[in-house]
Amino acid sequence: MLVVEKNALTEEIEGLVEKLGNDRSALLKILHEIQKKHRHIPDFAQQEIARLLDIHPVEVYSVISFYAFLNTEPKGRNLVRVCQTITCDMLGKKALCDAITREIGCNFGESTKDHKFHLEYANCLGLCDEGPAMAVNEKVYTKLTPEKAVAILNDIK
Repeated sequence: MLVVEKNALTEEIEGLVEKLGNDRSALLKILHEIQKKHRHIPDFAQQEIARLLDIHPVEVYSVISFYAFLNTEPKGRNLVRVCQTITCDMLGKKALCDAITREIGCNFGESTKDHKFHLEYANCLGLCDEGPAMAVNEKVYTKLTPEKAVAILNDIK
C-alpha cells in the first residue's frame, strides 16, 4: 500500500477547500486566503488548488494573472499601491510618488531590500474625487500630499 505524506501547504489548501467549497466559485476566496498568509501564490499551491477543485491549472493561473492584487512571486510585507489615473495625475501624483520612492528607498515595481515594502501602481482605487490616493495593504488613504504619505509610511516602519 502506497502511503503519501502531505506537506503543510497541501493540508492548508485542503482546509480552505473544506471551509470555502470545492467548486470553481470558491477559487478566488481560496486564492485570496493563500495570498494573505504567504504574500503570494506559489506554483505548487496553484497545482494543488486546481487538483482539489477539479479544474485545469491554467484556469487557476489565469485568475491570478487577471487580478492585480494576486501575485505569483512574494512581495514586501507592506504593499503600497498608488492610484495612477489621470485624476490623481492632475492632483499631484508625481510629487507624491517622488516622496514615496525617496522615503522607502525603492522604485515602483520593486520591494525594499528588507522586504518591508513593495511599491506598485494601481490602475484605479475608485476614489477619483479624493485623489491622489494610495493604499497600504488593506487601508486606503486619500487627498494625500507628499508630507502626509511620508508620515503614513513612517508610522508603518
